[in-house]
Amino acid sequence: MDDGTNRLGWMLDDALRMPETRYAILLSADGLLMAHSERIGRDEAERQAAGMSGLQSLARSTAEFCGDAGTPWRQTISEFDDGYVFLVAAGPGAYLAVSATQHVDMETVSFRLQELVQRLGKELTSPPRPGADSRA
Repeated sequence: MDDGTNRLGWMLDDALRMPETRYAILLSADGLLMAHSERIGRDEAERQAAGMSGLQSLARSTAEFCGDAGTPWRQTISEFDDGYVFLVAAGPGAYLAVSATQHVDMETVSFRLQELVQRLGKELTSPPRPGADSRA
């Protein structure tokens, strides 16, 4: 991935321009690393991607506790003594995770992550093939 296949990494680095943010990864629903910020190595990013996949799966399984088992999962925030992990839906089968210190402005991070998700959505969606039938 560090050999040029981390094509969306620059977008994650851009998201980390907020004060008190640490790392960012983009992962698939099955826990595969899709992209990572420059501040985190590939091996660590892959390990975290696997863990984040499990975290979002657990969060999704508790939707009924919020009122309806069919309610779509959108975001999970985990708090630790040293900071936070924000995990958000980033499109069909993709999730974005950002870690930050305990001094981060949580509202600003949540807002910026939603902006990034919009940008990533455009990158993750494949454009129609030329000549493809639009009725398909």
